[in-house]
Amino acid sequence: MSEELSRESKLASRHRALGSGLEDWNGMGTAWSYDSSADDEHNAVRESVGMFDMSPLKKVHIRGADSSGVVDHLITRKMEKIYTGKSAYGAILNEEGGVCDDAIIANNGDEYLLVHGTGESMEMLQDSAKGKNVDIEFDDDMHDISVQGPKAVALLNAHTPIDLSALEYFHQQKTEIFGHPCTISRTGYTGERGYEIFVGADSVCDVWDNLVGEGVVPCSFDSLDKVRVEAALLFFGYDMNADHSPWEVGLGWSVCRTKGDFRGKEAVFAREGGERFVMVGLVADLGEGLVGGETLSIDGQAVGVVNSPVWSERLQKSIALVHIQKEFSKPGVKVAISGEGVECAGEISAVPFYDPSKSNTHA
Repeated sequence: MSEELSRESKLASRHRALGSGLEDWNGMGTAWSYDSSADDEHNAVRESVGMFDMSPLKKVHIRGADSSGVVDHLITRKMEKIYTGKSAYGAILNEEGGVCDDAIIANNGDEYLLVHGTGESMEMLQDSAKGKNVDIEFDDDMHDISVQGPKAVALLNAHTPIDLSALEYFHQQKTEIFGHPCTISRTGYTGERGYEIFVGADSVCDVWDNLVGEGVVPCSFDSLDKVRVEAALLFFGYDMNADHSPWEVGLGWSVCRTKGDFRGKEAVFAREGGERFVMVGLVADLGEGLVGGETLSIDGQAVGVVNSPVWSERLQKSIALVHIQKEFSKPGVKVAISGEGVECAGEISAVPFYDPSKSNTHA
């Protein structure tokens, strides 16, 4: 394995059998595509149940007497409100108040579990932990299968001893699935009611195979991109980076105003009100997805950029998450879209594109 692909999912053979070339994401071979249609996978998540191997996300255990203070300093959420069995999503900031990662931190009682992607969460965590009584352990043995869709709860509930239907949004519980010890979290990245199964490397293949046997559809990251853009869920490196403030990328809601010190606190509040752009949706007058990076213009003046585009077969629309100057961000504003090989019209849209009331995830 190359130095770049220093991590490997135990499910790699399953992905290869489904046609994946295991492209790199976060240092791990990832199922960006299968031989199956991404639109069919998309339909499975929206209509029934699909699953994604989210093991490329990095999992970090944080233990010790000072762990609660360390995680509170690390993330923008007020972690003292995150009791045992609950988790929180938020931004990880640098000292300039820029979003250098986003993450979920779960309070498991005897430890916190940090789950993050390609940003600087680990570096920021180690810095916040300096001089503190904490133990930090990166755990690549722990795998993550995300089971998403309206039929997920009934299907999983038949194979775990807990009452999964009673597990609230952004809560987690240690249990078993198909006889294997695991933690099940009511979280996901699809805009549907769903669950993430955190399970050890020695059990993950059997859990995956049992789910396939129950009719759960394996889904690629190509289909994940479709559902997450429809639901306006951000992808670090595409929709946000360390130069962006939370106020610019729609994460201002996650910045707690009543907590004590946290990384980037003074800088992030100083940047509030000075947004160079805001994050909104775009519908392009095009019969396919844009490629990303296209310029948005009004009367010949560049006013924005396309970040995350997809073609949604279900919506029959070419949609994208974009950054645009605030004065042009109102839904219905017409823009010209230009990029390599494309010149078309577009219209600013409210987000999410799908289930704007978020009734599915909060059901």
